[in-house]
Amino acid sequence: MTSGTGKIQDAAAQGRAVGGDLAGRLSDLARELQQEEDTDALLIDIVHAALDLIPHVAEASVSLVMGRRTVQSRAASGELPRKVDALQSATGQGPCIDAAYEERIVRVPDMGREDRWPDFAQAAYDAGARSMLAFQLFVKGDSLGALNLYGDDVNVFDQESEQVGLLVGAHAAVAFSDAQEISQLNRAMDTRDLIGQAKGILMERFKVSSQQAFQILTRASSETNVKLRDVADHLTRSGEILTRHRD
Repeated sequence: MTSGTGKIQDAAAQGRAVGGDLAGRLSDLARELQQEEDTDALLIDIVHAALDLIPHVAEASVSLVMGRRTVQSRAASGELPRKVDALQSATGQGPCIDAAYEERIVRVPDMGREDRWPDFAQAAYDAGARSMLAFQLFVKGDSLGALNLYGDDVNVFDQESEQVGLLVGAHAAVAFSDAQEISQLNRAMDTRDLIGQAKGILMERFKVSSQQAFQILTRASSETNVKLRDVADHLTRSGEILTRHRD
């Protein structure tokens, strides 16, 4: 027969094993997310990790909030997150918006008894959202993101759900920031190459210097009120320089 002390020791050992397993899986997640440069693929990885690692999660999504109002579901695991985000967008209320703009984490134990969002809560409950957790992922000007978790019943999320959710959200936030920087860098490099191609076309066609070709592009951009990158893109695709339409 195992003594009371033995049971406590066994439980402690089991807890350390579970904690160690979680730490290992989070470490694996961090490496996987850091290696992913495609933003859409990254969001899918985040949602899969939430479903796999966070206790009691039935559905999940990453929601992007634009202009402090419009909510878009990205990488949603099912139809429920899409419905709930559409309701948040329509009402301008909900846990995702609060998590993105006001709080790091928003808890909704029972959507049917929720009174923080009177125009949203009952409709969300009717759509199938029973309980939710929302974690802030990033804030960039008026564009924000949150990781939304859904339980299949009321009061299903516990302290462990919140703690692991915060850890997953923290890894996701860092990875998303890195991916955005990589995406911006790649776009900047693509723009530089595109402008270089356009300059080459003008230098060959008009026998002008690199600086003179660039001045032609910038003048076309200014006169047409079109971004320099788009002026260069139009030239490389069509062979024509954009000009201002005259009445």
